[in-house]
Amino acid sequence: MAGCVITCGVYGFTPEAFAAAVRAAQPDVFVDIRRRRGVRGSEYAFANSQRLQDLLAGYDIPYVHRIDLAAPETAIKREGELDRQRGIARHDREALSPEFIAEFTSTVLHEFDADAFITSLGDSVQRPLLFCVERTAAACHRGLVAEAIADQPGWERLDLQP
Repeated sequence: MAGCVITCGVYGFTPEAFAAAVRAAQPDVFVDIRRRRGVRGSEYAFANSQRLQDLLAGYDIPYVHRIDLAAPETAIKREGELDRQRGIARHDREALSPEFIAEFTSTVLHEFDADAFITSLGDSVQRPLLFCVERTAAACHRGLVAEAIADQPGWERLDLQP
């Protein structure tokens, strides 16, 4: 199996730019890997679960929620504390801490099977899009999941950014 794993966040996008970027990437399935499928603030209301699903349905892009790939609450809280200590907002974070990466790897990715994950999305999936909120994949767990998929022979990675 081969293809291109796509990553996308919401921070920094307008509703129109987000829709255009997702459509241009041509995913065959949209995989929401957030623990909570909402975003605070009216600026990003378009990324709240039902609105997002309605948007994707209009483009015939299937939506799947995979909470099994969400970051653990403990890692999210610890990363938030580190952000506060560094004096940065979550939406301005540029990279994940080594502590977050270690916890996510040991609790989520330790048994992750990229081929089984892709197969679970459908027989002909070749362009899954992994979605969370952070602006860049380097600042989000979706980048770690995408890396595990892109490490498989024949897979590429595309990170969408505003």
